[in-house]
Amino acid sequence: MQYFSNFKPYHACCLLPLLLSACSNLDDLTEIGRPPRMTTISDPTLAANYQPVSMPMPTPHPPSQEPSSLWRSGSRAFFKDQRASQVGDLITIIVNITDNASVNNGTTAQRDGNQKIGIPNFFGIKGKIIDALTGANSLATNSSSGNNATGKIARNETVTLRLAGTITQVLPNGNFVVMGKQEMRVDSELRELGVSGIVRPQDITADNTVTHDRMAEARISYGGRGTLSRLQTPRYGQQILDAILPF
Repeated sequence: MQYFSNFKPYHACCLLPLLLSACSNLDDLTEIGRPPRMTTISDPTLAANYQPVSMPMPTPHPPSQEPSSLWRSGSRAFFKDQRASQVGDLITIIVNITDNASVNNGTTAQRDGNQKIGIPNFFGIKGKIIDALTGANSLATNSSSGNNATGKIARNETVTLRLAGTITQVLPNGNFVVMGKQEMRVDSELRELGVSGIVRPQDITADNTVTHDRMAEARISYGGRGTLSRLQTPRYGQQILDAILPF
């Protein structure tokens, strides 16, 4: 009881970061001595952060019926189309990003100003009275300002990967919402790939593939977790200090 009576509120403030750090590192502690655990295969629409996609849709028009015709309006092949077309179908997503950017800006500005205002006659008052009020027969000002700035951005990114995704939703206009996730573990490092977006049925090729540049609202992630990722990530305390320190 005496120990808790000496417990001050600021002691809790000091212990709070330690408790948060311990909770956040709990997963790391459970994986000591073994590689990172893979997640189980599950329905992406049942995830806690999953939200159905809502996009602007045109006014629906029923397909025209043509009696005694072997061709169905809207069909993309005479025989059965093997490409993904409904919820649950698989589709291969090809990501090939080569991004090069180089920006170099330079700015130099300089300004000088001189102003001189004379008061030779102020309501008929001349001579020594003007000299006593202004210190001279005129009021002179000088100003000077300068600015010099340079900036440079150089970026080179290359991402090439293929993974299979699943159609999770068919929008009213016929477009598909596609989500794909893949995990690969090498020794103690787990690589996670994720792709999601909206594709048109017309952009799906005959071999049931679609490229990332044909996906609207594309979200592509390539990361991982494990021993190497843990060493390359700053500690939580350092991240908090970098976020709140003003200098």
